[in-house]
Amino acid sequence: MLLLFVFSAALIISLIVTPFVIRFAHKVGATDKPNSRKVHIAAMPSAGGLAIFISFIAVLFFVHPDAPYEYNKIAIMAGAFVIVLVGLLDDIYEIKARTKLAGQIVAALIVVYWGGIQVEYINLPFDGQLDFGIMSIPITIFWIVGITNTINLIDGLDGLAAGVSSFALLTISGMALIKGDMFVAVTALIVTGSTLGFLKFNFFPAKVFMGDTGALFLGYIISVLSLLGFKNVTFISLVVPIIILGVPISDTFFAIIRRIVNKQPIAAPDKSHLHHCLLRVGFSHKQTVLLIYALAASFGLAALIFSMSTVWGAILFVAILVIAIEIFVEKIGLVSHDYKPLLKMLSASKGVNAKDRP
Repeated sequence: MLLLFVFSAALIISLIVTPFVIRFAHKVGATDKPNSRKVHIAAMPSAGGLAIFISFIAVLFFVHPDAPYEYNKIAIMAGAFVIVLVGLLDDIYEIKARTKLAGQIVAALIVVYWGGIQVEYINLPFDGQLDFGIMSIPITIFWIVGITNTINLIDGLDGLAAGVSSFALLTISGMALIKGDMFVAVTALIVTGSTLGFLKFNFFPAKVFMGDTGALFLGYIISVLSLLGFKNVTFISLVVPIIILGVPISDTFFAIIRRIVNKQPIAAPDKSHLHHCLLRVGFSHKQTVLLIYALAASFGLAALIFSMSTVWGAILFVAILVIAIEIFVEKIGLVSHDYKPLLKMLSASKGVNAKDRP
């Protein structure tokens, strides 16, 4: 009953608040103007993610009165406030990248030092344990900042980041519920409801963009909830959130590979992300978003199956998943049109087999 209540409350508040946020974005000049890297052709109100944040805070504030003793709810809220403030300033004034990064690090430090949330160790397969020691804090900060930015990088089409984030949050909530972690399950559902309410105005054709305000917040909260749900357990559990976030993490990873292959700066922006490639091969705007939704849902299901696997089953599962991702990446040209090492190897292998036949 609690799960249904918090989800519905967040959804309704988001539906009510979003139109007001749209008007606010126009008044403060938080608009996203078109350029050579963007798909939209007219200026759009941005900072719509403020509606997601307001809905989240409004509902979370009234649930789990004992949560601060188990997980520091106030610290998570404080970190979220810093992230949203940084995103809002960027949506209005387009602040420098290093300023945004500094704000993200501050939010991560709040979570680590005030919230006491960090990955201290993992239990390795075959009865081993890896203790991170003094590296636990930088590893935790790297995870929070990294995931925060991966969601921002996929926010390139109407409804894309909101939908992908919702699938990730639903998976995290479901798996937390199975483990009996009600705080993570309920909090993830609150954010899901807030995001889906906003998605009504953000899906193609969008009336508002979430902007950095929303993308950074969603990345931040997903990174923190995944830490709460899967920290200090097994190696398999450590891999689970990576699979859940397979779409944004893969897109970010291959963006780095693409820039290395093309001898470009790693931070250089381009128009070759996953959604750009799918648009180029002939999918429409809506088809591209729905296809990536399907990929995100598939990764969520894969994470659930993976979490139930044995160690050897998990290793085999990851190997198959990595090969499938690589083939997909090469097919759509996510790195470059000429980057097809696995497909070329398979083609060469078929050629050799054909020559060997009588």
